[in-house]
Amino acid sequence: MVTGSDPVRLDKALALAAPPHASLTRTRIQRLIRDGMVSKASGEVVLEPDTRCHPGETWVVEVKPLPIPTTAPNDIPLAIVYEDNDLLVVDKPAGMTVHPAPGSEHGTLLNAVLHHCGGNLADTGNPLRPGIVHRIDKDTSGLLVVAKTGSAHVDLSKQFASHAVERLYIGFCHGVPERSNPRLTGLESVSLQDGGVFKVTTNVGRNRADRKKMAVVRSWGRRAVTRFRVVGAFSIDGRSRFAKINFWLETGRTHQIRLHMQHLGHPLVGDPVYGGGRRFPGELEMVSSPDGIGPLVRQALHAGFLGFTHPKTGRHLRFESGLPGDLKDLECALVTANRSFRDSGTG
Repeated sequence: MVTGSDPVRLDKALALAAPPHASLTRTRIQRLIRDGMVSKASGEVVLEPDTRCHPGETWVVEVKPLPIPTTAPNDIPLAIVYEDNDLLVVDKPAGMTVHPAPGSEHGTLLNAVLHHCGGNLADTGNPLRPGIVHRIDKDTSGLLVVAKTGSAHVDLSKQFASHAVERLYIGFCHGVPERSNPRLTGLESVSLQDGGVFKVTTNVGRNRADRKKMAVVRSWGRRAVTRFRVVGAFSIDGRSRFAKINFWLETGRTHQIRLHMQHLGHPLVGDPVYGGGRRFPGELEMVSSPDGIGPLVRQALHAGFLGFTHPKTGRHLRFESGLPGDLKDLECALVTANRSFRDSGTG
């Protein structure tokens, strides 16, 4: 129950009211609120830590036990792009989670990196995430940097926080975003920049109906900025159109690119969460994977470029990862179908 005499911020009130044994810091309470774990006695869920609450109100906080650290080394092959005494850059395959979490305690990138480094990674203050500087989604492939030392972790984290890190993603979406489309350019969240670049600026937060998803929100959440440019357009049959996109991240929110493309009405090909059930033409969806040939089973998104300043030497480092096999096959199929459509005389 909220005590006192004047309205206060919800996160502050709950932190003061929580019993000491609950280990509910204000930061943890803010995370619980954003994750939809705090509600009014009536059952109404709130998602904004700065919600005003009043004396005498009763609030319900659903607290799940903190996960037991399970960061055991696993002998898993890694595609290491660069390594020195301070850091390493890894090319993560699609399907691999970055760090352990309830339900996926083993087989993660972090388990593999711990084995490779003999357990020597930067202490980040979180026993489940030693060395982790940033993340990409499980089913997004591409480049990540991992810190071996505490000083490297601090420096790299500051570079990410100040948007000094170059991150370019390559993806394929349904439809072709066009600067001449008034529906697209009329969105308040969209602005046009030089060089054919679109800039998308929104707030994002947890989806009220599904805590595993994110949503574009208006009056709360966290600021998210994505820039992108169309680098290829494909017509399959005159109706089915697709685009190859280069994305630059200014911020790094959960599911940011995937969510922004859904928001624009151009979801990523193969996205099982934000794709809106859109299907890729069946005759084009067979791609290669480590398990052989089969349908594309993940969002068509790859972290292809990563650039940052080395925390010790001050030298600028930039790394590139080419499209993996499944996305190469996807692009090849689109190019072939587009050529066939044009050659038919109907393009």
